[in-house]
Parts: sequence; structure tokens; C-alpha cells
Amino acid sequence: MEISPQTSLADLVVQQPGRARVFERFGVDYCCHGRLSLAEACQEAGVEYKQVRRELEASDSGPGPFEEDWSAEPLSRLIEHIVEIHHNYLRCELPRLEGLMTKVAIHHGLRYHQLADLAEVFLAMKSELLEHMQKEERILFPMIRRLEAGKAAPMTVNNPISVMEGDHRHVSEALAAIRRLTNDYTPPQDGCTAFGALMAGLEELEEDLHQHIHKENNILFPRAEKLERELAQFV
Repeated sequence: MEISPQTSLADLVVQQPGRARVFERFGVDYCCHGRLSLAEACQEAGVEYKQVRRELEASDSGPGPFEEDWSAEPLSRLIEHIVEIHHNYLRCELPRLEGLMTKVAIHHGLRYHQLADLAEVFLAMKSELLEHMQKEERILFPMIRRLEAGKAAPMTVNNPISVMEGDHRHVSEALAAIRRLTNDYTPPQDGCTAFGALMAGLEELEEDLHQHIHKENNILFPRAEKLERELAQFV
């Protein structure tokens, strides 16, 4: 696929998953705003289109890390990957980061008042993510597996997908607030080891969530909706 100003972010990353790292560096939201064209996304992020395009082309020409092409894999396998890699990561990492946040607040809370705001945003996001994963695993993912098996779902898959996409937007907003409150995940010079570990962990969490949401919003959900439309033609 030729990289052009009109190409959507979703199409760019689906075709070459390694491009996600370029968008991460420039602060371009390819997961929740995957429908935006590259030119629109660059303008929204306040970065120069030509510079981003050069970086994307350089990324394409390099070997880069192996990234699986999920656009052609069975939906059940993609769901299994999302649960095993991303959901399990969140269930382990969110409590760990909460513990680090508590430790940092005890030692630095009086000097860094933004830690209270950070904890409020993080805990709200954590609660929403845990509920979100349960809804996916109990409702949406079984529906998609039924569709892939050629069986009609009890309701249109569009309804739970719309709810999940709304949750993703809330998470994206929370991540932006966390990045702002942490000054781009920069620990203070007088911060303890736990402070540095917290910043590194939050930055890793953001990157994983961007990949997680991208795989759902830009690959799993559109393919499930297309499959439902195709099955309806034979009913």
C-alpha cells in the first residue's frame, strides 16, 4: 500500500504493524482514531506530515521486529491472542502499578501534588478496564466465535462493539491525561527507584493498550461486522 495523505491510520498499521512504533513516537493515535487519514491525524497531533511519512517509509525498509499479520488469521485465534497476551497482561500489571503508585505517593505525595490526580485517573481507568474485559470475554467474544462457526448470534454484533469502542475512547482519554500528569513519563530528579519504575510501567502500559485497542478497533471488530453481514445474506 502506498503511503498517501488520504490513507487511514488503521489501513497503514494493519498492512505494516511495525508502523505503530512510528505513530507512538509522534503521539499519533492510531488505535481509537484509526479512521482518520494520515494527513488529518498529523494535523491533529501537531506534527509535520512529510516527516511522519519519511519515518514510516524508513520503518518499512528496515527489518524491524516480527509482527504477526492478524488481518488474515481466524477470528478465534485473534481473540485467543488478545485474551492471553493483552487481557492477562492487564490483570497482572494494573495491580502492580497501583501498588507502585501507593508507595510513590507515600514518599513523594507532599512534594508532588499531581500524584493524587494521577491516582484518581489511573484507578478509574483500571476499574473500567477490568469491567471491559469481562464484557468482552462473556458477551462479545463468544458472539464472534459463533459467527465464525456460521451460527447466528442472539443479537447484532454491532451493539456490543459500539459499547466496547466507547470504552476504548474513555481509556484513550485517560492515557492522554496520565501522559500529561507525568510529563511524558519523566520521573523527577529526586525521585526514588519506585518512582522511576512507576513511570516506566505506565509508559509500557500505554504502548500495550494502544496495540490492544488497535487489534480490536481496526481488525477484530470490522472483520466481525463484515462476517455478520455476509452470513445475513444466506439467511
